[in-house]
Amino acid sequence: MTGFARTAGSAGPVHWAWEVRSVNGRGLDVRTRVPGGYDGLGETARTALQKTLTRGQCQLTLTLTKPETTARVRINETLLASLAQAVARVPVPEGVAPATMDGLLGVRGVIEVEDEAADTDTLARDLAAGVVRLVADLVEARRAEGRQLEQVVTAQVDRIAALTQAAEENPARQPEAVRARLEAAVAALGGSSLDPDRLHQEAMLLAGKADVREELDRLRAHVASARDLLAAGGAIGRRLDFLAQEFGREANTLCAKANDISLSRIGLDLKAVVEQFREQVQNIE
Repeated sequence: MTGFARTAGSAGPVHWAWEVRSVNGRGLDVRTRVPGGYDGLGETARTALQKTLTRGQCQLTLTLTKPETTARVRINETLLASLAQAVARVPVPEGVAPATMDGLLGVRGVIEVEDEAADTDTLARDLAAGVVRLVADLVEARRAEGRQLEQVVTAQVDRIAALTQAAEENPARQPEAVRARLEAAVAALGGSSLDPDRLHQEAMLLAGKADVREELDRLRAHVASARDLLAAGGAIGRRLDFLAQEFGREANTLCAKANDISLSRIGLDLKAVVEQFREQVQNIE
């Protein structure tokens, strides 16, 4: 669910930039930071992300940069010429100084100050188009990460399947193996005269208590579900997260029921892989 996207542009002298950062999260949390007066646009961008994403913590930022001075001075030459001609036609009274250029320039309307600020409508359109590009770029960045994670998670599911099969084929699960261990324990206690039939019954009882058939069947079912989800694609992170919990539950039971060190090792290896799987699926939308 991690990703970063940036898009920028200009509207007249105003430079703008959208940025969005996405990190892992169990749910979807979109936070915005926009300049004053652009709250409505920030909410529009938030809605666009909420409609597209389902998981992750996103920080959306809009930056606007304006020059310190954007004013342009223009002289109304037509008005200035008319004033000069009018002044030239008027006799100058005695004791009155003739008109000067700085005096004429001081007449209202001769000097015009034009603001070069960007057209607000154009800026709004550019920013809205930038949001569309930003969301598309973020989605692509997250998909690129997802394609890499798919290989990692698929390998982990394959490892879980292999360990499940190893537990299935483990000789220690057979009643004969349980009986042999029981006989060795009885002999060590000096009870070699134990009735063979009774010894067999005890071995069958212990084998039944240590049977992990149901756990192995459920593990195989969860492996099949995980592979189906990975093949289907889309927003599967929550469902994989649920499967990780189920994998962990079965692995714990397998370790608890293990009646031999070799089966215990398989169970511990399984728990380690399941934990790695659980950590990785937290990164998937």
